[in-house]
Amino acid sequence: MSTVALTNAAPAPSAEEETTQSLEQTMGDATTVEDVDAAARPPPSKSENLFMQIAVHPDGTVTRPFVPSVPASLADATAAAVSSRDVPLDASLGTYFRLYLPSPVPPTTKLPVILYFHGGGFVVFSADTVFYHASCEAMAAAVPAIVASVDYRLAPEHRLPAAYDDAVAAVLWLRDAAPADPWIAAHGDLSRCFVMGSSSGGNLAFNAGIRTKGVDLSPAAVRGLLLHQPYFGGVERTPSEAASEDDFMVPLEVNDKLMSLALPVGADRDHEFSNPAKAMAPEAMVGLPRCLVSGSDGDPLFDRQKGFAAWLQDSGVDVVAKMEGSGFHAAELFVPEKADELFAAVREFVYGAGEA
Repeated sequence: MSTVALTNAAPAPSAEEETTQSLEQTMGDATTVEDVDAAARPPPSKSENLFMQIAVHPDGTVTRPFVPSVPASLADATAAAVSSRDVPLDASLGTYFRLYLPSPVPPTTKLPVILYFHGGGFVVFSADTVFYHASCEAMAAAVPAIVASVDYRLAPEHRLPAAYDDAVAAVLWLRDAAPADPWIAAHGDLSRCFVMGSSSGGNLAFNAGIRTKGVDLSPAAVRGLLLHQPYFGGVERTPSEAASEDDFMVPLEVNDKLMSLALPVGADRDHEFSNPAKAMAPEAMVGLPRCLVSGSDGDPLFDRQKGFAAWLQDSGVDVVAKMEGSGFHAAELFVPEKADELFAAVREFVYGAGEA
């Protein structure tokens, strides 16, 4: 199978080419180009799924599969369509941001700021994981926007709500530290901040919104949440979950494993961290900003996402639901056309009518 690169809307080297060059220049023998090529393709079958390779040991610890990581591109910024650099969030916890700045920067217009949470079922991946790095590069160029990708603590070493606490800290960073960041000070519009996440990152973005909706973030302001294929669950299976036993991206076994590793010990899938539509009162949604909820009909989580979007709307939230797409879970990381669709939806939501 040939390598499927992530899309990059900027007229420059593709995200895959930049990623490969970066690895060749700085990673040495730690990561090979073949590793990057393999990571740029979806798993061909359930048995080769990365999540299936998470080993859970009797003492509750896990061994994670190898996934290539990519350094920030600041050292080679002159040649990149998008520059990136790492910024500490909480050094004591090991959390940080990877900031992405498109190039050239519009000379007279400041860019919106998108706080982004990667996926991985709360258990794997990071801000420097090769396919999330490439996707954030591509999104920064395509929207365009300054993207701040959050590296948060993972379960089961840090079960929920640890990642929610990191997400709240990331939102507060928009108020407390982002105004002094040189890229944001020069090129960012903190009055147009958006909190976005994919898969488990969508769950994080939602909970960050819930936990900070009453907080004065001046000079920053969160104008909306973008929840792409958000990862939620429940004790009672939906039809799409029940039919997912052999799904190559999120098989039912993986779905159950990840949530069991992430939830507080003893909690079931109807806990509010997993099933907010069942466990949270509609009154808790009051003050939540406008939400984009997007899903695809080939995703085992699709029925859950449709129900979540409907529940938000019934709770009085201004919801833009984009559920007409086809494709598998996280397809935007591997299929250029799906990346284009997602970035177009993000662009419309961020720059379109009603953003304020």
